[in-house]
Amino acid sequence: MHPRTAVVIVYTAAMCMNGLDSTIVNPALLTIARDFGEPASAASTVEVAFLVALAVALPVAGRLGDRFGTKRVFLGALAVFTAASAACGLAQGLTALVLARVVQGLAGGLLTPVGMTLLFRAFAPHERTKLSKVLIVPTALMPALGPPLGGFLTEHLSWHWLFFVNVPAGAAAVLLGAAGLREHKEEAEGRFDVTGFLLATPALGLLTYALGFGPAHGWTSPSVAVAGPLGLLLLAAACVHQLRARHPLLELRLLAGKAFASATVLALVTSAGLMGVLFAFPLLHQAALGASALDAGLSVFPEALGLMLASQVTDRLLPRTGPRLLAVPALLLATAVFAALAVPGVAESAWAVRVLMFCVGLVLGTAVLTVQIAGFGDVPPPAMGQAMGLFTIVRTLGGALGIAATAAVIAASGGSHAQDADPGPYRVAILVTAGLIAAGALVALRMPKDAPAPPPYDDEPQEARAVAA
Repeated sequence: MHPRTAVVIVYTAAMCMNGLDSTIVNPALLTIARDFGEPASAASTVEVAFLVALAVALPVAGRLGDRFGTKRVFLGALAVFTAASAACGLAQGLTALVLARVVQGLAGGLLTPVGMTLLFRAFAPHERTKLSKVLIVPTALMPALGPPLGGFLTEHLSWHWLFFVNVPAGAAAVLLGAAGLREHKEEAEGRFDVTGFLLATPALGLLTYALGFGPAHGWTSPSVAVAGPLGLLLLAAACVHQLRARHPLLELRLLAGKAFASATVLALVTSAGLMGVLFAFPLLHQAALGASALDAGLSVFPEALGLMLASQVTDRLLPRTGPRLLAVPALLLATAVFAALAVPGVAESAWAVRVLMFCVGLVLGTAVLTVQIAGFGDVPPPAMGQAMGLFTIVRTLGGALGIAATAAVIAASGGSHAQDADPGPYRVAILVTAGLIAAGALVALRMPKDAPAPPPYDDEPQEARAVAA
């Protein structure tokens, strides 16, 4: 098999697994909580742990690929991801499942940037446009298929199969990659920021534990009361170090740029709002309204279809309207759509839910894509890799915070048990996500008025440098 064909197949398989895993668990969270005898809010830890671990691995992915070789790191991460998937499926308790999800997230955080580096090194710049149209299928389709597939497997087999489905695909991809991929190493610029890594990693881990278990076990329980403040202290120390270091793990000084800073804050709140509603609404559908896991998965499926349409709409509207005029109305519309999901009687109507979820993907997706395009307008090309890494990490952490916040609201409002029949706590949580999107509309007022001009064409593979930075 030609090496370029092997790269495409192996990368696509890895992205399908990673994309599917980010959404397939949501409809099964209530079932998982019931099986383990845990409160519904405690199941949020399964997703929070995965997202935070994903964010922790992103800053070091490029460095590891350059030092040890992209083929070795990519296939190693894929093998660990596959093994962790099997461990998730075999878990007999919530703690074991969360630990396996952490390992899965760490491996998944390496897959995307290192895989993109492999891909861009295999194809010349003029070939990548056509290639991206093929590869957008797994990245857009898999997250859309995740909820209904997760609901189907949970209802007709068991939630354990949500993770077992990765094992044969992952094993086959590792074997194909070992035979067909080529190795490449790159000399990294500057020393690796060991201090920053050693501060940020435990900080995020401790905060994950506090946010995940605080709603279910109480914020004053000894372990949560220690983990939360200690995590915040380490995170503050990590930020101070990043601002002083010559070669920081994350270049926080990029936030001095107005457009990039606004885009980064928007990535945090919009990701928190979206992931929060995708966590809370299936629980409302199941715990309060008696729907099955499959029904819950199908209820959020149209959101991904709206997002795919938004990718086409944004390209046409952004050059005409500019970022501010496009993002602010889209976020205000998204706020109204989120709030409508919490109106009594709406969640009971299947078609109303489908239409609203489609609108969530369309209007919020338009805003998010607009912000992502415009936010990098004031970032110099040499710093693009650091900017992309920082933006992706903040967006991922925003999703984790959104899930943790909605779980805390559900618990605080009296919805702490998996057998609850009162829809009130879940509707309150959805209204909180609407408030996050509304806050994003205020931040979007700081976005540039005019669309960024297209950069000059450059034969140098900047995308590869950006991923590997």
